[in-house]
Amino acid sequence: MENVHILTQRLTTRGDYLPFNTEQYLNQEPMFAHRLVEKLQTTLDIEELLAIYAEHAQRIIKLSGLQFHTALGAFQLKDSDKQYTPFSFDLDLNGEHLGKLVYFCQYQLSPAIKNKLQSIHQVLVYPLRNALMYQRVLQLATKDSLTGLYNRSQFNDNLVQKIENGRRHQRKFSLMLLDLDNFKQVNDNFGHKAGDDVLIEFSNILKASIRATDSVYRFGGDEFAILVDDPEFVTNKLIAERIMTSVGSCDLMAKYEVTTSIGFTLAENQDCEDNIFARADKGLYKAKAAGRNCARAI
Repeated sequence: MENVHILTQRLTTRGDYLPFNTEQYLNQEPMFAHRLVEKLQTTLDIEELLAIYAEHAQRIIKLSGLQFHTALGAFQLKDSDKQYTPFSFDLDLNGEHLGKLVYFCQYQLSPAIKNKLQSIHQVLVYPLRNALMYQRVLQLATKDSLTGLYNRSQFNDNLVQKIENGRRHQRKFSLMLLDLDNFKQVNDNFGHKAGDDVLIEFSNILKASIRATDSVYRFGGDEFAILVDDPEFVTNKLIAERIMTSVGSCDLMAKYEVTTSIGFTLAENQDCEDNIFARADKGLYKAKAAGRNCARAI
């Protein structure tokens, strides 16, 4: 049988299981820390920061995965294996809570290892704070402030990308356009606060009705769009029926007598942004002409 080399060692000083190169790290810690600072300053992408940091942290613990949980969402090291025990650390900077850094590791973390990780967190928090600020600016540019959905600008960019991917990789998709029936009378009769409540509720219905691979957008007013990552009419019909059923059973929508009309179309190889949008819009017009509260395909 071949020899099996175990890439961890037990340090006699405290009995901790550590990666094989940890003694080298402990002897040259200032140099490694300086290199880490330099690398972390090269990007504002949170997942890239995690990758750079994980490479450094591997000198201290044999981690199988790494996540960063923030108010903006969860970010994860690529190919993280989360089958092992999670160890969470709060990251704070000058009284501001940035989020939780979660390590997944096969071995228990001793107090000495936790202290070592917390010491290098002080190097990580400043680049992470800058990356979070940058992420918030991006969200302001791409998200609708009322509903939190992507806005028209982001839709335009994503539609172009979908079309290009469809041509290059034969990845088909569908476009669904929606608006709210009788929405104007909500604002006219009950005020804009009631109208905002309806828009927020409808946005929540849309988010709950789609799959993780689909994306929802608000253009403004009561106009919405969904990019469906599927080329089948049956998928679109199921999503449309799910949305209309949820709207029909919603107390707030019933209170204001609001329903939704939907038009959708499948992408074709020769499509550009204008003609696929025009077809979906024609489907929406057909739904309105058919009496509203229905979906029509083109």
